Amino acid sequence: MADNKLTVEDLLSFPALQLTVRAGSSGLGRSVSWAHASELADPTPWLLGAEVIMTAGLAVPRTAAGQRAYLERLDDAGVSALALSAQLHMPPLHDAFFRAAEERGFPVLEVPLAVPFIAVSQEVAASVQEDARHRLGAQLQVFGSLRWLVAEDLDTPTLLRRLERLSGYDVYLCTPQGRPLLPGVPVPDQGVLPASADAPPTVPGGFVLPVPAPGGPAGFLVAYEREGAQPAGLAVVQHIATVAALRVAMVRTERETLRREGAETLAELLQEVLDPEAARRRLARHAIEGDTVLIVVRGATEDGLLRCLQDHPHLLLTWGEDRYVLGSPVLAGEIGGLPEVAAGMSRPFLPGAALRVAQREALWAVSKAVESGRPVVRYGDDSTGRWLPDDPAVLSALVEHVLGEVLRYDEAHDSQLLVSVRTWMERDRRTETAAAALHIHPNTLAYRLRRFGTLAGRDLGSTGALAEVWLAIQAAGTLGLTD
Repeated sequence: MADNKLTVEDLLSFPALQLTVRAGSSGLGRSVSWAHASELADPTPWLLGAEVIMTAGLAVPRTAAGQRAYLERLDDAGVSALALSAQLHMPPLHDAFFRAAEERGFPVLEVPLAVPFIAVSQEVAASVQEDARHRLGAQLQVFGSLRWLVAEDLDTPTLLRRLERLSGYDVYLCTPQGRPLLPGVPVPDQGVLPASADAPPTVPGGFVLPVPAPGGPAGFLVAYEREGAQPAGLAVVQHIATVAALRVAMVRTERETLRREGAETLAELLQEVLDPEAARRRLARHAIEGDTVLIVVRGATEDGLLRCLQDHPHLLLTWGEDRYVLGSPVLAGEIGGLPEVAAGMSRPFLPGAALRVAQREALWAVSKAVESGRPVVRYGDDSTGRWLPDDPAVLSALVEHVLGEVLRYDEAHDSQLLVSVRTWMERDRRTETAAAALHIHPNTLAYRLRRFGTLAGRDLGSTGALAEVWLAIQAAGTLGLTD
């Protein structure tokens, strides 16, 4: 592998894969970070770049223009190559498809029917992991007698206990913020952590060393001399810090693998392309069992969201400006602690259930969180929602019956009759308060209320009409028809 990076050309050299190039050979030098099978017509919202996308042809359009657009979408998203299993469901591929591949230098590969896609994924995963090991390998050369400990593939707590016995130190690990760095390894007292990674390593009774990682230290290792033991000195503690760095790299690789798989699974669940049994198996792999909820998150940074979720089983998918989280109801409490967050949670459901209703509930709830300024809104917290049916067709009929003319008027005249009435009702029909919230004169709001009543054919002074309009407004929000 050139410069320790896996390329498309390297995949062609793996004899077990038997890959051939159909087009785009000028792009064989593209680097590869992952390989995944996808039958989505547009998988690009869930890609990070440098992937090999494998397809049996279900997602490939049949027209020449469609095929070219499909390839261009993948290339624009940074995909490294497209691997086709031409003997399965592949439609006839047009010349325009191959010309686009040649023009862009986008490799199109063919996978023999005898080679399962999982074999390609395994080869890439092994090579990428080997690349991560190689980057740390130069530091491992100084270990000498310690290298055999890594080769045994011990779990982290067992490995650290053996290194403790060998070195004569009690070992602690933490992130720069004082959180656990590796599972099963105790965290030191934060008072001993240095202000920077360049601080002197010596502390009373031992050493504090940074755990190296690309882009800066992943955390700190604290080693205290064990009572009755013969400490081996700073050099061995440095070796242990390098072993910890290797472990961190491996754990991050495993987490990234699960994160990518989880995002793909959640995307397929939202698009309802998985049958319930397959969905349950996928979720069980991510330790998601029992009561499950869907949460739509807005306003939180991705780093902050990942940190608050890292200790809990979950799936995370970024979809447009929203982030979808699938997992236990306890996640809502964790997410609610993030600054400037607005999150909406669906009602609990069992793993494998269709997400159509849960998605609608979570979107409705997050809109309420944004409106109210609350960090988390759970669907059903608003008593009005309990009176609304789950059937989208029934909700749509209610909205059309009560608000249809108003919605069409607002769209045609770029007006805000519906928003004005909703704001007025949310503020208990206090005209001056609602007008201030809308930044308009109370007389303007009064005119809008009269105009709404005329279009909707409802007298807003009637209790029955108010109830009907309020339910219709809530139904419109559930369907995503209001901001």
